[in-house]
Amino acid sequence: MIVASIPIAAFLASCALTAWLLHSSRVFRLLDQPNPRSSHNTPTPRGGGLSIVAVTTCGALLLYATGRIGAPVTAALAFGGLSIAAVGFWDDLRSAPIAIRITVHLGAAVWAVYCLGSGPTIRVGDAIVDLGAFDPLLKVLAIVWILNLFNFMDGIDGIAGSEAACVLLSAAGLGVFVAHGSLTEVALPLVAGAACLGFLTWNWPPAAIFMGDVGSGYLGYVIAVIAIHASQTSAINFFAWLILGGVFFIDATLTLCRRLLRRERVFQAHRTHAYQWLARRWGSHSRVTIAVIVINLVWLLPCAALAVEYPGSAWWICILSLAPLALGAALSGSGRPE
Repeated sequence: MIVASIPIAAFLASCALTAWLLHSSRVFRLLDQPNPRSSHNTPTPRGGGLSIVAVTTCGALLLYATGRIGAPVTAALAFGGLSIAAVGFWDDLRSAPIAIRITVHLGAAVWAVYCLGSGPTIRVGDAIVDLGAFDPLLKVLAIVWILNLFNFMDGIDGIAGSEAACVLLSAAGLGVFVAHGSLTEVALPLVAGAACLGFLTWNWPPAAIFMGDVGSGYLGYVIAVIAIHASQTSAINFFAWLILGGVFFIDATLTLCRRLLRRERVFQAHRTHAYQWLARRWGSHSRVTIAVIVINLVWLLPCAALAVEYPGSAWWICILSLAPLALGAALSGSGRPE
């Protein structure tokens, strides 16, 4: 009963805190001004992701204090997550140097991998792949990519919060109903997902407040840390997590690769992700965000459930589930120059 009440409290706290941040952003003129690369037309308050940071951090500390999660994952989220949020908030206030952002990102990723330790090997069919000394390096790179991926994909109203909520709450559902775990075992993704839903009450199209880098980078980091931790301690394997995050992973990766081939500056703002092309083509942020939610719940969640139920076949289930997304992203314009 106590575990079930914590996500509810997280939702309400996030909703109330976002409302306060909306008022404060207007008072202190923390506004996202439109520019030729923007997807909005009017100055809009930003930094609302602070509510997700605060609620998720407090929720994690509460879960640790009550013995429901361990010290390693708590330390990874508390110290690493807050450092990611801090540099993101700096970037929201005034552009932070890329060198500093990358240094903080790498430092937080190394800290998370150190806290979580080494995990089990990856199973591909009947074979066991032992990554050996490459395991921590690949985890660090994965964390850095995922947190930046969320930053890149937070370009229209509601999309980043919706994606994070779908991934986290779907993972929690898989943990209980497919892997037959307890609510306690999935309390952390439940809290983080509920915090996203509370924020979405103010960020749903048309958004009253934007998440900002403080929230998008933090969410990517949190999802990466929870995914690594869950892959090491539960039946929700690496491939299931990759499937759940497939929408963002495919669009961001395909766009990045095509921009790199054109030798463009990858950290420069742009509007060439598939979801951005669709938002302009459809003339609606809400239609794109709803489409992302539908893909997550109707296609990716069942595929991830199969990957958990049949871990020996998870690798090809992952390929088959992501292939249509790659085709759809390419046809929608992912990475195509404006």
